[in-house]
Amino acid sequence: MSIELTDIVLTYPDGDSTVTALNRVSLEVGPGELHAVLGPSGSGKSSLLAVASTLIRPDSGSVRIDGTEATSLSPAQLSRLRMSRIGIVFQQPNLISSLTAVDQLLVTEHMRGRSARKRREAAEHLLAIVGLDGKQHRRAAQLSGGERQRVNIARALTGEPQVLLVDEPTAALDHDRGAQIMDLLTEITREYNVATVVVTHDTEYLDRADTVSRMRDGRLTTDSVTVGGGAR
Repeated sequence: MSIELTDIVLTYPDGDSTVTALNRVSLEVGPGELHAVLGPSGSGKSSLLAVASTLIRPDSGSVRIDGTEATSLSPAQLSRLRMSRIGIVFQQPNLISSLTAVDQLLVTEHMRGRSARKRREAAEHLLAIVGLDGKQHRRAAQLSGGERQRVNIARALTGEPQVLLVDEPTAALDHDRGAQIMDLLTEITREYNVATVVVTHDTEYLDRADTVSRMRDGRLTTDSVTVGGGAR
């Protein structure tokens, strides 16, 4: 199992009381599976991603990433776990405007200690995989919204992660570009055998998912699905 969350509880202080963001949430996603988590704003989706990515430690419950119990790790160990096993696709690409597409990835690759030549080869290969072959040297302003999101996805893949966590990938895209991005995520999930979790409020692309869960008021429920065939 590439990612497994069990009985996760997460609360936040709210004045003199607390708000329960995640209420005994459990989630399992295996290699080569795409799991969509659907829910409105404020339902707990972002909190779920934050816990799954080990950026926030839950009040209680278990977070296992590729067999490693994350809740027992030190901050330094968590940083290494994220670097080596988790890819995060943020809702906004947040590209550096002065850098080209390949340079956006090289910044991340540099942190992994690879040689300059190997870093560039790996970055250009990933950009080709996400459909940006020939556009590696364009700056962020020269790329469309869909192309910037592709750079965002390629950047998340630089560490060859076992788990890919994706935050609202189609939120700022039109229908055609949104469909292309979801198709790309599906293809990457299958070909690279990663466990992918996509949180979204958009019902339009759920047929790409193997499993669909719905988040409301911090609780997660799973729909009946046909694996590999989309939500039913």
